[in-house]
Amino acid sequence: MVATVDGGLAELLPDRDRPRAWTLLIDGAPQSFVDLADPSHLGFEYQRRLGHVIDLAATPGRPVHAVHLGGGAFTLARYVATTRPRSTQQIVERDAALVELVRHELPLDPGARIRVRSTDAREGLAKVPDGWADLVILDVFSATRTPAHLTSTEFLYDIRRALKPGGLYAANLADGPPLAHLRGQIATAAAVFGQLALIADPAVLRGKRFGNAILVASDQPLPVAELTRRAATDPHPGRIEHGRALSDFTGGAVPVTDAAAVASPAPPPSVFR
Repeated sequence: MVATVDGGLAELLPDRDRPRAWTLLIDGAPQSFVDLADPSHLGFEYQRRLGHVIDLAATPGRPVHAVHLGGGAFTLARYVATTRPRSTQQIVERDAALVELVRHELPLDPGARIRVRSTDAREGLAKVPDGWADLVILDVFSATRTPAHLTSTEFLYDIRRALKPGGLYAANLADGPPLAHLRGQIATAAAVFGQLALIADPAVLRGKRFGNAILVASDQPLPVAELTRRAATDPHPGRIEHGRALSDFTGGAVPVTDAAAVASPAPPPSVFR
C-alpha cells in the first residue's frame, strides 16, 4: 500500500513472519511497526523501550490517561489499550492524510477509548486539561527530524502542566556524534523536571553511531531499577543513565528555549540502508 500524505510518500509493508503486521515508512524511513493481531508486540527497539515506560507508569493493568504527541501507525496507543484496558487516550498527529490512511488500512479497535486530533503537537497539548495525563509520549518526526518548537523549555513546561503529580513524560529522541542535540534535550528536561533517566544503545551513548534514545522525566522518583532490568534484557540491550552520571553526560549543555530552538539533526543516509 502506497499513498501520498502531508509528510511525503507513505508505504505500508506487510511483515513476512506476522500475517497481520505492518511497517509504516515515510519517504523510505521506517516510522512505525504494528501487529493488528497482537498489539502488545512491539517490533522496533525504541517502541519496546517506550513500552517499558508504559508498563511502569502505573500498577500493571490499571487504566491510565495517556497523550501521544505524534501518531504514526498508532502503535503505542494500541499497546496501552491492550495492556491497560479502559484507558483513555489522545493522539495528536498533524498529518491528517496519514491519520486517514492509518484509520482506513489499520483500523483501531472501536471499543478503545482513543481520540485522534489532526493538529500540531504543541497546539493539541495546549488543549489537554491541567493535571489530566498519567503519561505523555513525544514521538514526532517531520522528514526524520523533531521540529524545533518541540525541543524547548516552554514546550516541556506545558507537558508538565498536563501531567498529574508523579506522571511520566517519555520522548523518543534521535541523534548521532557529537550528541549535541541529545545533551541539550537532557539539559532542557532537567530545567523542568526533577527526575530524569535516559535509555539508549551503549554505542549511541558513546557517540559511535546515530540512533534513538528514550528520555524519561517526572517530578517524582523514577522506577530506575526496573527500567534498567528491562532495558538490559531486551533483544537489543540498552543502558540507562540517571542521576549524577546523566548530569555529567550533558557536558555543560544549556537548556533550549523557543528563541534558540532548532530541529534535531537529520540521520545519515546509511541509517536506513
